[in-house]
Amino acid sequence: MQKMWSGRFSEASSKLLEEFNASINYDKNLFLQDINGSIAHATMLGKCGILDKNDSKKIVDGLNEVLKEIQNDKFVFKIEDEDIHMAVEKRLSEIIGADLGGRLHTARSRNDQVALDFRMFVLNEFKEILNLLLNLIKTLLKKVKEHKDTIMPGFTHLQHAQPVSFAYHLLAYCFMFKRDIYRLKDSFKRNNFSPLGCAALAGTPHKIDRFEVAKNLGFDGVTSNCMDSVSDRDFALELLFDISLIFTHTSRLCEELILWSSQEFMFISMSDKFSTGSSIMPQKKNPDVAELIRGKTGRVYGNLIALLTTMKSLPLAYNKDMQEDKEGVFDSVNTAKTSLIILNEMIDSMSINSENMLKACKTGHLVATDLADFLVRQKNIPFRKAHFITGKCVAIAESKGLDLSELSYEELRSVDENIDEDAMRVLNLNNSKEARNSVGGTANSSVENQIKELDEFLNS
Repeated sequence: MQKMWSGRFSEASSKLLEEFNASINYDKNLFLQDINGSIAHATMLGKCGILDKNDSKKIVDGLNEVLKEIQNDKFVFKIEDEDIHMAVEKRLSEIIGADLGGRLHTARSRNDQVALDFRMFVLNEFKEILNLLLNLIKTLLKKVKEHKDTIMPGFTHLQHAQPVSFAYHLLAYCFMFKRDIYRLKDSFKRNNFSPLGCAALAGTPHKIDRFEVAKNLGFDGVTSNCMDSVSDRDFALELLFDISLIFTHTSRLCEELILWSSQEFMFISMSDKFSTGSSIMPQKKNPDVAELIRGKTGRVYGNLIALLTTMKSLPLAYNKDMQEDKEGVFDSVNTAKTSLIILNEMIDSMSINSENMLKACKTGHLVATDLADFLVRQKNIPFRKAHFITGKCVAIAESKGLDLSELSYEELRSVDENIDEDAMRVLNLNNSKEARNSVGGTANSSVENQIKELDEFLNS
Protein backbone atom coordinates (compact mmCIF):
# COMPACT_ATOMS: atom_id res chain seq x y z
CA MET A 1 0.00 0.00 0.00
CA GLN A 2 1.21 3.52 -0.86
CA LYS A 3 2.79 5.46 2.02
CA MET A 4 0.80 8.45 3.22
CA TRP A 5 3.92 10.61 2.79
CA SER A 6 5.06 9.15 -0.57
CA GLY A 7 3.91 11.94 -2.89
CA ARG A 8 7.38 13.28 -3.71
CA PHE A 9 9.00 9.84 -3.99
CA SER A 10 9.41 7.93 -7.27
CA GLU A 11 10.62 4.62 -5.78
CA ALA A 12 9.08 2.36 -3.18
CA SER A 13 10.79 2.00 0.19
CA SER A 14 13.33 -0.76 0.62
CA LYS A 15 12.11 -3.63 2.77
CA LEU A 16 15.19 -3.09 4.89
CA LEU A 17 14.23 0.54 5.41
CA GLU A 18 10.70 -0.40 6.37
CA GLU A 19 11.95 -2.69 9.10
CA PHE A 20 14.70 -0.32 10.25
CA ASN A 21 12.48 2.77 10.23
CA ALA A 22 9.40 1.27 11.88
CA SER A 23 8.51 1.78 15.53
CA ILE A 24 5.11 0.07 15.43
CA ASN A 25 6.34 -2.97 17.36
CA TYR A 26 6.73 -0.91 20.53
CA ASP A 27 4.91 2.39 20.09
CA LYS A 28 1.66 0.44 19.63
CA ASN A 29 1.66 0.63 23.44
CA LEU A 30 0.57 4.25 22.93
CA PHE A 31 -2.65 3.34 21.13
CA LEU A 32 -4.93 4.72 23.85
CA GLN A 33 -3.08 8.03 24.09
CA ASP A 34 -2.95 8.31 20.30
CA ILE A 35 -6.66 7.74 19.84
CA ASN A 36 -7.68 9.97 22.76
CA GLY A 37 -5.44 12.72 21.40
CA SER A 38 -6.95 12.33 17.95
CA ILE A 39 -10.49 12.44 19.35
CA ALA A 40 -9.71 15.68 21.18
CA HIS A 41 -8.08 17.11 18.06
CA ALA A 42 -10.98 16.16 15.76
CA THR A 43 -13.51 17.55 18.26
CA MET A 44 -11.63 20.84 18.39
CA LEU A 45 -11.43 21.04 14.57
CA GLY A 46 -15.20 20.71 14.47
CA LYS A 47 -15.79 23.36 17.14
CA CYS A 48 -13.44 25.78 15.39
CA GLY A 49 -15.18 25.28 12.02
CA ILE A 50 -12.06 23.84 10.40
CA LEU A 51 -14.02 20.62 9.89
CA ASP A 52 -17.75 20.25 9.36
CA LYS A 53 -19.22 19.17 12.72
CA ASN A 54 -20.83 16.11 11.16
CA ASP A 55 -17.47 15.12 9.68
CA SER A 56 -15.86 15.70 13.05
CA LYS A 57 -18.39 13.39 14.68
CA LYS A 58 -17.86 10.69 12.04
CA ILE A 59 -14.11 10.83 12.67
CA VAL A 60 -14.62 10.54 16.42
CA ASP A 61 -17.00 7.60 15.95
CA GLY A 62 -14.51 5.94 13.64
CA LEU A 63 -11.69 6.43 16.12
CA ASN A 64 -13.77 4.82 18.85
CA GLU A 65 -14.35 1.87 16.54
CA VAL A 66 -10.60 1.54 15.98
CA LEU A 67 -10.09 1.68 19.76
CA LYS A 68 -12.55 -1.18 20.29
CA GLU A 69 -10.80 -3.28 17.66
CA ILE A 70 -7.43 -2.83 19.42
CA GLN A 71 -8.87 -3.50 22.87
CA ASN A 72 -10.58 -6.64 21.58
CA ASP A 73 -7.41 -7.88 19.83
CA LYS A 74 -9.02 -7.59 16.40
CA PHE A 75 -6.64 -4.94 15.10
CA VAL A 76 -3.74 -6.13 12.93
CA PHE A 77 -0.52 -4.17 13.42
CA LYS A 78 1.67 -4.21 10.31
CA ILE A 79 5.31 -3.24 9.95
CA GLU A 80 4.56 -1.25 6.79
CA ASP A 81 2.38 1.11 8.84
CA GLU A 82 5.58 2.45 10.45
CA ASP A 83 4.08 3.66 13.71
CA ILE A 84 0.92 3.74 15.80
CA HIS A 85 -0.14 7.08 14.32
CA MET A 86 -0.13 5.83 10.73
CA ALA A 87 -1.68 2.52 11.74
CA VAL A 88 -4.64 4.19 13.42
CA GLU A 89 -5.14 6.73 10.64
CA LYS A 90 -4.99 4.05 7.93
CA ARG A 91 -7.60 1.89 9.70
CA LEU A 92 -9.76 4.97 10.33
CA SER A 93 -9.66 5.75 6.61
CA GLU A 94 -10.71 2.19 5.82
CA ILE A 95 -13.72 2.57 8.13
CA ILE A 96 -14.94 6.08 7.23
CA GLY A 97 -13.32 6.59 3.82
CA ALA A 98 -9.92 7.91 2.79
CA ASP A 99 -11.11 11.47 2.08
CA LEU A 100 -12.68 11.99 5.50
CA GLY A 101 -10.00 10.00 7.32
CA GLY A 102 -7.32 12.17 5.71
CA ARG A 103 -8.89 15.29 7.20
CA LEU A 104 -8.01 14.23 10.75
CA HIS A 105 -4.39 15.25 10.29
CA THR A 106 -5.33 18.86 9.51
CA ALA A 107 -3.32 21.32 11.64
CA ARG A 108 -1.02 18.74 13.17
CA SER A 109 2.12 16.73 12.40
CA ARG A 110 3.39 13.41 13.59
CA ASN A 111 5.95 15.52 15.48
CA ASP A 112 3.44 17.11 17.84
CA GLN A 113 1.27 13.98 17.75
CA VAL A 114 4.01 11.72 19.11
CA ALA A 115 5.09 14.40 21.57
CA LEU A 116 1.52 14.43 22.88
CA ASP A 117 1.06 10.65 23.00
CA PHE A 118 4.36 9.99 24.72
CA ARG A 119 3.86 12.84 27.18
CA MET A 120 0.40 11.56 28.12
CA PHE A 121 1.83 8.09 28.70
CA VAL A 122 4.63 9.41 30.89
CA LEU A 123 2.32 11.66 32.90
CA ASN A 124 0.08 8.71 33.69
CA GLU A 125 3.10 6.65 34.80
CA PHE A 126 4.19 9.38 37.21
CA LYS A 127 0.86 8.86 38.99
CA GLU A 128 0.91 5.06 38.89
CA ILE A 129 4.42 4.77 40.30
CA LEU A 130 3.59 7.39 42.92
CA ASN A 131 0.66 5.28 44.13
CA LEU A 132 2.87 2.19 44.37
CA LEU A 133 5.32 4.15 46.52
CA LEU A 134 2.47 5.24 48.78
CA ASN A 135 1.55 1.58 49.26
CA LEU A 136 5.17 0.73 50.06
CA ILE A 137 5.35 3.46 52.71
CA LYS A 138 2.12 2.15 54.26
CA THR A 139 3.58 -1.36 54.47
CA LEU A 140 6.82 -0.09 55.99
CA LEU A 141 4.86 2.01 58.50
CA LYS A 142 2.94 -1.08 59.54
CA LYS A 143 6.26 -2.73 60.46
CA VAL A 144 7.44 0.49 62.09
CA LYS A 145 4.47 0.63 64.44
CA GLU A 146 5.03 -2.99 65.45
CA HIS A 147 8.73 -2.53 66.27
CA LYS A 148 9.19 0.78 68.09
CA ASP A 149 10.73 -1.09 71.02
CA THR A 150 12.80 -3.54 68.98
CA ILE A 151 16.44 -2.55 69.47
CA MET A 152 19.04 -3.24 66.79
CA PRO A 153 22.53 -1.99 66.00
CA GLY A 154 22.77 1.15 63.93
CA PHE A 155 25.70 1.01 61.52
CA THR A 156 28.26 3.26 59.93
CA HIS A 157 30.84 1.73 57.57
CA LEU A 158 28.83 -1.49 58.14
CA GLN A 159 30.30 -1.51 61.66
CA HIS A 160 28.26 -1.42 64.87
CA ALA A 161 27.78 2.23 65.83
CA GLN A 162 24.90 3.04 68.20
CA PRO A 163 21.69 1.30 69.28
CA VAL A 164 18.55 2.32 67.39
CA SER A 165 15.08 0.87 67.07
CA PHE A 166 14.17 -1.26 64.07
CA ALA A 167 11.26 1.14 63.59
CA TYR A 168 13.70 4.03 63.32
CA HIS A 169 15.80 2.20 60.72
CA LEU A 170 12.75 1.50 58.54
CA LEU A 171 11.58 5.10 58.91
CA ALA A 172 14.74 6.20 57.09
CA TYR A 173 13.46 4.40 53.99
CA CYS A 174 9.97 5.84 54.43
CA PHE A 175 11.42 9.33 54.17
CA MET A 176 13.51 8.37 51.13
CA PHE A 177 10.35 7.19 49.38
CA LYS A 178 8.49 10.29 50.54
CA ARG A 179 11.07 12.40 48.70
CA ASP A 180 10.59 10.18 45.64
CA ILE A 181 6.86 10.90 45.76
CA TYR A 182 7.44 14.65 45.97
CA ARG A 183 9.83 14.35 43.04
CA LEU A 184 7.22 12.53 40.94
CA LYS A 185 4.61 15.15 41.83
CA ASP A 186 6.96 17.98 40.87
CA SER A 187 7.82 16.28 37.58
CA PHE A 188 4.14 15.79 36.76
CA LYS A 189 3.30 19.42 37.49
CA ARG A 190 6.24 20.74 35.49
CA ASN A 191 5.38 18.67 32.40
CA ASN A 192 1.57 18.71 32.38
CA PHE A 193 1.30 20.93 29.28
CA SER A 194 0.01 19.94 25.85
CA PRO A 195 2.25 20.17 22.76
CA LEU A 196 -0.57 19.36 20.33
CA GLY A 197 -1.14 22.08 17.75
CA CYS A 198 2.56 22.82 17.35
CA ALA A 199 2.52 20.83 14.08
CA ALA A 200 5.97 20.08 12.65
CA LEU A 201 7.88 22.79 14.52
CA ALA A 202 6.54 26.27 13.79
CA GLY A 203 2.83 26.13 14.63
CA THR A 204 -0.02 26.11 12.12
CA PRO A 205 -1.87 28.72 10.03
CA HIS A 206 -5.21 27.08 10.88
CA LYS A 207 -7.28 28.87 13.51
CA ILE A 208 -7.14 26.11 16.08
CA ASP A 209 -7.77 26.24 19.83
CA ARG A 210 -4.87 24.53 21.58
CA PHE A 211 -6.27 25.39 24.98
CA GLU A 212 -9.52 23.55 24.25
CA VAL A 213 -7.62 20.38 23.37
CA ALA A 214 -5.37 20.71 26.41
CA LYS A 215 -8.36 21.11 28.71
CA ASN A 216 -10.17 18.10 27.24
CA LEU A 217 -7.07 15.93 27.70
CA GLY A 218 -6.52 17.00 31.33
CA PHE A 219 -3.51 19.27 30.85
CA ASP A 220 -2.93 22.41 32.90
CA GLY A 221 -2.21 24.40 29.75
CA VAL A 222 -0.25 24.39 26.51
CA THR A 223 3.47 24.55 25.80
CA SER A 224 4.80 27.99 24.90
CA ASN A 225 7.25 27.42 22.05
CA CYS A 226 6.48 24.96 19.26
CA MET A 227 10.06 24.32 18.24
CA ASP A 228 10.89 23.34 21.81
CA SER A 229 7.68 21.37 22.21
CA VAL A 230 8.17 18.88 19.37
CA SER A 231 11.81 18.24 20.33
CA ASP A 232 11.40 18.17 24.10
CA ARG A 233 11.86 14.87 25.91
CA ASP A 234 12.61 16.32 29.32
CA PHE A 235 9.44 14.71 30.64
CA ALA A 236 10.74 11.26 29.67
CA LEU A 237 14.18 11.99 31.08
CA GLU A 238 12.62 13.16 34.34
CA LEU A 239 10.63 9.94 34.62
CA LEU A 240 13.76 7.89 33.95
CA PHE A 241 15.70 9.92 36.53
CA ASP A 242 12.91 9.65 39.10
CA ILE A 243 12.77 5.88 38.57
CA SER A 244 16.57 5.66 38.81
CA LEU A 245 16.57 7.46 42.15
CA ILE A 246 13.75 5.23 43.39
CA PHE A 247 15.93 2.25 42.52
CA THR A 248 18.88 3.85 44.31
CA HIS A 249 16.69 3.73 47.42
CA THR A 250 15.15 0.30 46.82
CA SER A 251 18.60 -1.17 46.12
CA ARG A 252 19.86 0.13 49.47
CA LEU A 253 16.85 -1.38 51.22
CA CYS A 254 17.22 -4.67 49.35
CA GLU A 255 20.93 -4.85 50.16
CA GLU A 256 20.12 -4.57 53.86
CA LEU A 257 17.33 -7.13 53.60
CA ILE A 258 19.80 -9.50 51.95
CA LEU A 259 22.34 -8.94 54.72
CA TRP A 260 19.76 -9.18 57.50
CA SER A 261 18.45 -12.50 56.15
CA SER A 262 21.93 -14.06 56.08
CA GLN A 263 23.17 -16.52 58.72
CA GLU A 264 25.63 -13.89 59.93
CA PHE A 265 22.80 -11.52 60.87
CA MET A 266 19.55 -13.52 61.06
CA PHE A 267 17.61 -10.33 61.83
CA ILE A 268 14.79 -11.22 59.42
CA SER A 269 13.41 -14.21 57.56
CA MET A 270 11.86 -13.97 54.11
CA SER A 271 8.59 -15.75 53.48
CA ASP A 272 8.93 -18.94 51.46
CA LYS A 273 6.60 -17.30 48.93
CA PHE A 274 9.34 -14.82 48.06
CA SER A 275 12.42 -17.03 48.35
CA THR A 276 14.05 -19.62 46.13
CA GLY A 277 16.24 -22.68 46.68
CA SER A 278 19.43 -24.10 45.23
CA SER A 279 19.68 -26.75 42.54
CA ILE A 280 22.48 -28.48 44.47
CA MET A 281 22.35 -27.33 48.12
CA PRO A 282 19.13 -28.50 49.81
CA GLN A 283 19.51 -26.19 52.81
CA LYS A 284 19.56 -22.94 50.83
CA LYS A 285 16.88 -20.26 51.06
CA ASN A 286 17.86 -17.42 48.78
CA PRO A 287 16.49 -13.82 48.88
CA ASP A 288 16.20 -13.69 45.10
CA VAL A 289 13.51 -10.99 44.99
CA ALA A 290 15.73 -8.52 46.82
CA GLU A 291 18.71 -9.53 44.70
CA LEU A 292 16.79 -9.08 41.45
CA ILE A 293 15.54 -5.63 42.45
CA ARG A 294 19.10 -4.69 43.41
CA GLY A 295 20.26 -5.98 40.03
CA LYS A 296 17.57 -4.18 38.03
CA THR A 297 18.98 -0.89 39.31
CA GLY A 298 21.68 -1.13 36.64
CA ARG A 299 19.01 -1.69 34.02
CA VAL A 300 17.08 1.50 34.82
CA TYR A 301 20.30 3.51 35.14
CA GLY A 302 21.22 2.29 31.66
CA ASN A 303 17.91 3.46 30.20
CA LEU A 304 18.44 6.94 31.67
CA ILE A 305 21.98 7.20 30.30
CA ALA A 306 20.83 5.90 26.89
CA LEU A 307 18.20 8.63 26.46
CA LEU A 308 20.49 11.34 27.82
CA THR A 309 23.04 10.28 25.20
CA THR A 310 20.44 10.18 22.42
CA MET A 311 19.28 13.73 23.22
CA LYS A 312 22.81 15.11 23.56
CA SER A 313 23.67 17.70 20.88
CA LEU A 314 20.52 17.16 18.80
CA PRO A 315 19.78 20.25 16.68
CA LEU A 316 16.28 21.68 16.81
CA ALA A 317 13.66 20.60 16.10
CA TYR A 318 12.55 16.96 15.68
CA ASN A 319 15.12 14.36 14.59
CA LYS A 320 14.59 10.67 13.87
CA ASP A 321 17.08 9.88 16.65
CA MET A 322 14.22 10.64 19.02
CA GLN A 323 12.42 7.49 17.92
CA GLU A 324 14.84 5.82 20.37
CA ASP A 325 13.10 7.55 23.29
CA LYS A 326 10.36 5.04 24.07
CA GLU A 327 11.72 1.52 24.52
CA GLY A 328 13.87 2.45 27.51
CA VAL A 329 11.00 4.31 29.13
CA PHE A 330 8.59 1.40 28.61
CA ASP A 331 11.19 -0.95 30.06
CA SER A 332 11.95 1.22 33.11
CA VAL A 333 8.26 1.79 33.81
CA ASN A 334 7.51 -1.93 33.68
CA THR A 335 10.57 -2.71 35.80
CA ALA A 336 9.64 -0.11 38.40
CA LYS A 337 6.01 -1.16 38.70
CA THR A 338 6.64 -4.90 38.96
CA SER A 339 9.53 -4.37 41.37
CA LEU A 340 7.59 -2.06 43.70
CA ILE A 341 4.62 -4.44 43.79
CA ILE A 342 6.69 -7.50 44.70
CA LEU A 343 8.93 -5.56 47.12
CA ASN A 344 5.82 -4.41 48.96
CA GLU A 345 4.48 -7.96 49.25
CA MET A 346 7.86 -9.34 50.32
CA ILE A 347 8.27 -6.78 53.13
CA ASP A 348 4.71 -7.30 54.31
CA SER A 349 5.27 -11.06 54.64
CA MET A 350 8.78 -11.11 56.16
CA SER A 351 9.24 -12.00 59.84
CA ILE A 352 11.44 -10.10 62.30
CA ASN A 353 13.82 -11.79 64.75
CA SER A 354 13.91 -9.24 67.58
CA GLU A 355 16.01 -11.46 69.86
CA ASN A 356 18.84 -11.70 67.36
CA MET A 357 18.77 -7.94 66.85
CA LEU A 358 19.08 -7.39 70.60
CA LYS A 359 21.84 -9.99 70.84
CA ALA A 360 23.77 -8.18 68.10
CA CYS A 361 23.53 -4.97 70.12
CA LYS A 362 25.64 -6.58 72.83
CA THR A 363 28.68 -6.70 70.60
CA GLY A 364 30.60 -3.82 69.11
CA HIS A 365 30.45 -1.49 72.15
CA LEU A 366 27.39 0.43 70.92
CA VAL A 367 27.17 2.52 74.12
CA ALA A 368 30.71 3.91 73.89
CA THR A 369 29.52 7.29 72.65
CA ASP A 370 27.03 7.43 75.53
CA LEU A 371 29.84 7.08 78.06
CA ALA A 372 31.85 9.83 76.35
CA ASP A 373 28.78 12.11 76.24
CA PHE A 374 28.14 11.41 79.95
CA LEU A 375 31.66 12.53 80.86
CA VAL A 376 31.17 15.72 78.85
CA ARG A 377 27.72 16.53 80.24
CA GLN A 378 28.09 15.44 83.84
CA LYS A 379 31.81 15.86 84.52
CA ASN A 380 32.59 18.83 82.26
CA ILE A 381 35.41 16.95 80.59
CA PRO A 382 36.42 18.11 77.08
CA PHE A 383 35.04 15.73 74.46
CA ARG A 384 38.48 14.77 73.13
CA LYS A 385 39.59 13.68 76.61
CA ALA A 386 36.26 11.89 77.19
CA HIS A 387 36.76 10.13 73.86
CA PHE A 388 40.22 8.96 74.99
CA ILE A 389 38.95 7.72 78.38
CA THR A 390 36.13 5.78 76.71
CA GLY A 391 38.58 4.31 74.22
CA LYS A 392 40.65 2.97 77.12
CA CYS A 393 37.50 1.36 78.55
CA VAL A 394 36.80 -0.27 75.18
CA ALA A 395 40.35 -1.59 75.09
CA ILE A 396 39.83 -3.29 78.49
CA ALA A 397 36.55 -4.82 77.26
CA GLU A 398 38.29 -6.07 74.12
CA SER A 399 41.07 -7.66 76.18
CA LYS A 400 38.50 -9.53 78.26
CA GLY A 401 36.39 -10.59 75.31
CA LEU A 402 33.47 -8.53 76.60
CA ASP A 403 31.25 -5.77 75.33
CA LEU A 404 31.69 -2.37 76.94
CA SER A 405 28.18 -2.66 78.43
CA GLU A 406 29.28 -5.87 80.21
CA LEU A 407 32.19 -4.33 82.19
CA SER A 408 31.73 -3.97 85.93
CA TYR A 409 31.70 -0.67 87.75
CA GLU A 410 35.09 -1.44 89.26
CA GLU A 411 36.63 -2.19 85.89
CA LEU A 412 35.35 1.08 84.44
CA ARG A 413 36.32 3.06 87.52
CA SER A 414 39.90 1.78 87.24
CA VAL A 415 40.26 3.71 83.99
CA ASP A 416 39.17 7.09 85.34
CA GLU A 417 37.74 8.25 88.67
CA ASN A 418 35.17 10.42 86.90
CA ILE A 419 33.28 7.27 85.95
CA ASP A 420 30.80 6.84 88.79
CA GLU A 421 27.68 4.78 89.38
CA ASP A 422 25.56 7.24 87.40
CA ALA A 423 27.66 6.39 84.37
CA MET A 424 26.43 2.81 84.54
CA ARG A 425 22.92 3.90 83.59
CA VAL A 426 24.06 5.31 80.26
CA LEU A 427 25.49 1.92 79.34
CA ASN A 428 21.96 0.45 79.17
CA LEU A 429 20.94 -0.11 75.54
CA ASN A 430 17.40 1.15 75.93
CA ASN A 431 18.56 4.19 77.88
CA SER A 432 21.03 4.90 75.09
CA LYS A 433 18.28 4.72 72.49
CA GLU A 434 15.92 6.90 74.51
CA ALA A 435 18.59 9.49 75.24
CA ARG A 436 18.65 10.48 71.57
CA ASN A 437 15.40 12.43 71.65
CA SER A 438 16.42 15.34 69.45
CA VAL A 439 14.30 16.02 66.38
CA GLY A 440 14.90 13.13 63.98
CA GLY A 441 16.45 10.90 66.64
CA THR A 442 15.79 7.27 67.54
CA ALA A 443 14.04 7.83 70.90
CA ASN A 444 10.42 6.69 70.93
CA SER A 445 9.16 10.27 71.35
CA SER A 446 10.97 11.28 68.16
CA VAL A 447 9.90 8.11 66.34
CA GLU A 448 6.27 8.85 67.23
CA ASN A 449 6.62 12.32 65.69
CA GLN A 450 8.07 10.81 62.52
CA ILE A 451 5.20 8.32 62.33
CA LYS A 452 2.71 11.16 62.79
CA GLU A 453 4.36 13.15 60.01
CA LEU A 454 4.14 10.21 57.61
CA ASP A 455 0.56 9.37 58.60
CA GLU A 456 -0.43 12.97 57.86
CA PHE A 457 1.41 12.81 54.54
CA LEU A 458 -0.38 9.60 53.55
CA ASN A 459 -3.76 11.07 54.48
CA SER A 460 -3.20 14.44 52.76
